[in-house]
Amino acid sequence: MKHDSVTFCRLHRVDTREKPILPGVDPATRDRLGVAAERSIDLAVSTIEAILTTGRGTDARTTAEGPPDCGFVQVSARLARDAEPSGAGVIVSPRYARVLVYSHDSFGLGHLRRCRTIAHALVARRKALSVLILSGSPIIGSFDFRTRVDFVRVPGVIKLRNGEYSSLSLHMDIGEVLRMRASIIRHTAEVFAPDIFIVDKEPLGLRGEILGTLEALKARGSRLVLGLRDVMDDPALLAEEWERKNAMSALETLYDDILVYGLPQMCEPLAGLGLSTAMRRKMTYTGYLESAPSDDAPRIPAATVLPEPFILVTPGGGGDGEDLIDWVIGAYESDPGLPHPALIVFGPFMRPRRREQFRMRIARLDRVEAITFDARFENLMARAAGVVAMGGYNTFCEILTFDKPAVIVPRRLPRLEQTIRASRAEQLGLVRMLSDEHGRGRRAMAAALRGIVSQPRPSDVVVPGLLEGLDNIHRLVERWLDPRGERPGAARAAGGATR
Repeated sequence: MKHDSVTFCRLHRVDTREKPILPGVDPATRDRLGVAAERSIDLAVSTIEAILTTGRGTDARTTAEGPPDCGFVQVSARLARDAEPSGAGVIVSPRYARVLVYSHDSFGLGHLRRCRTIAHALVARRKALSVLILSGSPIIGSFDFRTRVDFVRVPGVIKLRNGEYSSLSLHMDIGEVLRMRASIIRHTAEVFAPDIFIVDKEPLGLRGEILGTLEALKARGSRLVLGLRDVMDDPALLAEEWERKNAMSALETLYDDILVYGLPQMCEPLAGLGLSTAMRRKMTYTGYLESAPSDDAPRIPAATVLPEPFILVTPGGGGDGEDLIDWVIGAYESDPGLPHPALIVFGPFMRPRRREQFRMRIARLDRVEAITFDARFENLMARAAGVVAMGGYNTFCEILTFDKPAVIVPRRLPRLEQTIRASRAEQLGLVRMLSDEHGRGRRAMAAALRGIVSQPRPSDVVVPGLLEGLDNIHRLVERWLDPRGERPGAARAAGGATR
C-alpha cells in the first residue's frame, strides 16, 4: 500500500514533466504552472512517505473522491492564480481554502441544518474548498455530509426551563463542560487555520465560549462573519439580551461582516439596536437559503404507508411542538372526512412519553401516519401536497423552496421569532398563519387542513431575491477568498444582495 501511493505520485510527477500543461496557455503562464505543480507534487510525495513511514506528515490531506491527489494539483484558473509569484521568485503552492462554521446547538435542529445547508452549497460551488462544522448537536451524526464537509462535535449542553444550562450527557459541572467546549473550539480553529470563520446567531457563542477563538483568528487574519436568521426576536428583548452578553462590542470590534439570511422586506432583525454606521456597512441581506433534496429516498419505515397526496405536519425538532401535534390529531379525530391524509414527523427532541401517547391516538385513525425523524426531511417536503408547521427558519425556507401551500402555527415563547416571521409572511401572501392565542378549537384546524391544498403557493407572489441566499453567500465567499479582493471591513455588496 505504501509503495502504491508513493508510486502513483511519482508517476503523476513524471506525467506532469513530460506532458504540456494547458496547451492553449501562453508559455510564461505555463512555466509558472509547471513550477507550481512540481513544488506541490514534491511536497505531496515527501508528505505521503512521511505519513506511511512515521505516521506523521506536514500538511497532507486526502479526499474521498479518488487516490491521493498529490497536494491537490489542479490545472485550472484557480491554480493559475495561486501560481502567481510571491516575492522574489517564490511560487505559492496551491491550497484548499478552508471555512470553519460554529453552531452552538444547545437544542433543536435549526442551527445545525442551516450551517449544513451553507456548507454543502459552498463546496458544491467551489471545488478547492473544505468546510468544518463545530457543533454541540447530539444528532449531528445522523446527517449525511458531502465530501469536503466534516464536523467536530463538542460536548452537548441543554437549556433548562429556568433558563440555566446543564450538561447533556456528562456528569460534570456546567462550568467544566463550557471550559472543555471552549478549549476544543480554540484548538480546532488553531489547527484547521480557516480563511473564514462563520458564526451562527450567537456573536460570542454559548456563554462567550468563542471569544478567545475570535480574538486568535482575528490576529492571524481570518475573516470573521456573523450569520443571522431573518428574525431574531422582539427588538426590545434582543437589545436587552445582547447588552447583557456584550454582543454589540464584538460586532463593532471583531466581526468583518454580518450576513442576514433573509430580506429587509420580511424583517430587519437588528432594528432598534442603535447600530452605528460602521456596523450597518458590514451587513448584507442575502435572501433565504434554498433547500436541496437529498439524492437518497427518505428513511420511512416499511410499515408506514403514505397515500398521496398527503399533508406533512412538522414541529421541527419537536421539543416544543406537542401543542401543534395535539391540535392536528384532534382535528382528524373530530372530522374523519378530511380529504387528505397526514404524515406527522414528531422530531427527535419530542418527549418520548408524549410521542407514545400521540402514537396510540394515531393508531386509531385511518388517515394519519407518523414517524419520529428523517434526516432526509427535504424529500418528504418535496412530496407533500401541503404543510402544517410551526414556522422555524429552516422549515420556512423549505416551504419556499418546494413551493408548498402552508399553514403556520407559530410559537410565542420563549421568543417571538416564529410569530413575527409567520405574521409578515402572511402579509406578503406567502403562507397562512393560524394562531392558537385564543385556543385550539378542532374545527379551526380541520378547516385549515381542508382548505390547505387550494391555498395560493409562495410562487404566486413575486418577491425579488427571495431565494438567492446561497448564491449570494457564495459570491461573497469567492470575493473574500480572492487575494485581490477587498480588505476586511471595507464596504461590500454581494451581487444582487441587499444592504
